[in-house]
Amino acid sequence: MRFATVLVAALAVLIINAQTVCAQRGPAPVAVAEVVQKDVASGQTFVGTVLPIKRSVIGSAVGGRVAEFPVNEGDFVKAKQPLAQLLTNTIKLEVAAEKAELQLRKHELEEMENGSRPDEIKRARALMQAARAESEYQTKRRKRLESLYARKAVNDDDIQQVVSESIRADELYEEAQSAYQLAVEGPRKEKIDQARARVAMQQALVDELESKVVKHTIITPFDGYVVAEHTEVGQWVNSGELVAEVIALDQVDVSVQVLENHVPHVRLGMEVRVEVPAIPDQVFTGKVALIVPQADVRARTFPVKVRLKNTITKDGGPLLKSGMLARAVLPTGPQQSALLVSKDALVLGGPTPMVYVVDPAADNKKQGKARPVPVQVGVAQGRLIQVKGDLKPGQQVVIRGNERLRPGQDVVISEVLSPDAEPKSKAIDIKG
Repeated sequence: MRFATVLVAALAVLIINAQTVCAQRGPAPVAVAEVVQKDVASGQTFVGTVLPIKRSVIGSAVGGRVAEFPVNEGDFVKAKQPLAQLLTNTIKLEVAAEKAELQLRKHELEEMENGSRPDEIKRARALMQAARAESEYQTKRRKRLESLYARKAVNDDDIQQVVSESIRADELYEEAQSAYQLAVEGPRKEKIDQARARVAMQQALVDELESKVVKHTIITPFDGYVVAEHTEVGQWVNSGELVAEVIALDQVDVSVQVLENHVPHVRLGMEVRVEVPAIPDQVFTGKVALIVPQADVRARTFPVKVRLKNTITKDGGPLLKSGMLARAVLPTGPQQSALLVSKDALVLGGPTPMVYVVDPAADNKKQGKARPVPVQVGVAQGRLIQVKGDLKPGQQVVIRGNERLRPGQDVVISEVLSPDAEPKSKAIDIKG
């Protein structure tokens, strides 16, 4: 009894001190908005689970030994960031050798495409002229010896030798003419096409080896968080074997099971209020992103996913984490009249949500006292949210400055806003 008396006395002293401090500081400036009455669909709370919008269990496209594994569970990774690196020493040597061969093929093709050099044409012309001179000389010599042979001045061996040398000189002249013509015209088109084909074949071989090098670097397909490791440095992984698991949490889905008699009232795109018991001081608002048209035949429930924008905290972690318990309030019934307030009017974190109603002073409507009113929260409608409690339409509730108010504190209304006004500074993160 003595302890209880002391405790009551201490609380009374604290309340008196708080009231004294508030009185010394003067009325707290607040912004208010009216309680409105509208027709909204009746809602029901469904228990669900926070899930990532994307999940990738990443495997290795090739076999090899893990040389580097720079990530750990819980790390944030960017799209295309390496998760693991396999050894590539041997294959890189093969790439270097095939690239050298490719350069050789390219130079051969370039040589053919450029055609003959001026010096080569000049040399071919000189050889042709020399061959022509030799051919003319042998022709004249043959005619002279043939004349002598007719007069029996030379024997058969001499004339046959001269004829042979003359024929050989003519053939060499024709060969020199052809060589000169080829030098002027350059390589044939078919030869150039063959050289191009050899370059293309070699390029394909280099590309194949380089693609193997790329496959030895295992990357993440999107921004996300590593949630599982399936290998380590030094371990051998086979083609298709798992390396890591990554999930995207910039947006999350709350997956709930909706009874068949309620699912006809759920529509794609409708706004849904979501509560996460692990984060009691925040209210999240999302939209129905998916209604699976296949029921669980045993429970007669349909999966419905509500998509939320997640918040990344200052330490780099997501506020909403995969696997968290969540409760989504879905419209499941006919329209009914209800009271709605701005979402910014809600004060969370206590035993129950509440709003601060401003009871105006008799002599000044701009001043009054803040009175806490516990409420039950219902369905969301834009920036408004349904509440049930000791409220009446037209009453003014605090939507800015309520996070620092105390019950019975004097306030001065600095601004009157519409109930669906966008927040300038929020006491809670209603969007997640």
